[in-house]
Amino acid sequence: MTKTSAKTADTVEFQTFDADKAADQFRAFAEKGVEQSKEAYARLKANAEQTQKAFENTFENAKAHGNEFSLKAISVARANTEAGFAHLEAVLGAKSLSELMELQTSFIRRSFETAVEQSKDLQAVSTRAAEDMSKPFKDAFEKGAKELKVA
Repeated sequence: MTKTSAKTADTVEFQTFDADKAADQFRAFAEKGVEQSKEAYARLKANAEQTQKAFENTFENAKAHGNEFSLKAISVARANTEAGFAHLEAVLGAKSLSELMELQTSFIRRSFETAVEQSKDLQAVSTRAAEDMSKPFKDAFEKGAKELKVA
């Protein structure tokens, strides 16, 4: 038994350390790491540029829709003021209490109907603004999600 174990020990050889081979492997590993870092940087830069464009588009949309909403609000205020002055003229020209009551009732009904329509218009402008302002980020997010699925 001791003879066979001695023979086994004689046949086991250890590989010698080859510095050139180790340096080549290390260089290949380092080059791969550098390449992966460059690719990651390129993706990060592209995503940052997309995000910047999304912000720019959002701010442009916000400005345009803000102007549209302001003009709509001014239009609403003007229409309501004109209706109020027209009603005041009609009230001052009323000949009887019953005519005054009829004018007042009619004005309140028209004012309510107008307020409902104006609210719908302002809501439509606001909804469109919200959709348009969120679109660049939604598109960027969807594009990023697709790229993640591919990778």
